[in-house]
Amino acid sequence: MNDAKTVLELRNVDKSFGPIDVLHKINLSVKAGEVLCLLGDNGAGKSTLIKTMAGVHAPTSGEILMDGKPVSFSGPKAAQEAGIACVHQFGGTFPLMSISRSFFAGVEPTKGWGPFKVFDRKKANEIAVHEVRNFGITRIDDGDRLVGGLSGGERQSLAIARAVYFGARVLILDEPTAALGVKQSAHVLRIVNEAKRRGLAVIFITHQVMHALAVGDHFAVLIRGAIAADFKQGEKTREEIADLMAGGESMADLEAKVGVQA
Repeated sequence: MNDAKTVLELRNVDKSFGPIDVLHKINLSVKAGEVLCLLGDNGAGKSTLIKTMAGVHAPTSGEILMDGKPVSFSGPKAAQEAGIACVHQFGGTFPLMSISRSFFAGVEPTKGWGPFKVFDRKKANEIAVHEVRNFGITRIDDGDRLVGGLSGGERQSLAIARAVYFGARVLILDEPTAALGVKQSAHVLRIVNEAKRRGLAVIFITHQVMHALAVGDHFAVLIRGAIAADFKQGEKTREEIADLMAGGESMADLEAKVGVQA
């Protein structure tokens, strides 16, 4: 995908809150059909960067471009309308809603006319089940089933399928495997690869190196609000990436220190 089109790009983006500088000269880009893994430990600035890309925060300086053109989002809705979808750690789904209601929350299909319009449950069920099954949730065949009965991985998949159905071009996944077991994590990683196969630009935020290496094409390590490294698949080993995330201190050194303190 080296000749693929760059969909989203950040150029020299800074973000400050009053006197506190949180992001420093962020330069990142992600192409269609590419998975950009954004790695960083707690407090690295990942949350602020996500919110800046998703329209929650405006950059203090620098610019955001889509398809090579500068954009300015007035808020998350404007970013969504431009094709940026952010799926947070727990999927953004609603446990007490049915699958179809959660899939169409806020944009429900209706039937009837004027004041007699009602939720078109049959249509919503058919579309929701079709879309989530296309993303690998094959055991679901009833759109009336409650979301709360799904596994964590299935809820993530439902949220991703919803974002794609409603026109997402950039999919920002915020720690999607952080609270999941091995089997559920593997399912979510398959969904990430499916989104990539469909030509979406995927930004996968994680602190789990193995999950990043399983799906990533392009990697960036964030430390204290700055990009410490930017590299492609195969250019660094798992150990080198872990060392970078530890702030440049090797895991061997850290383990030795822990051993001494113990």
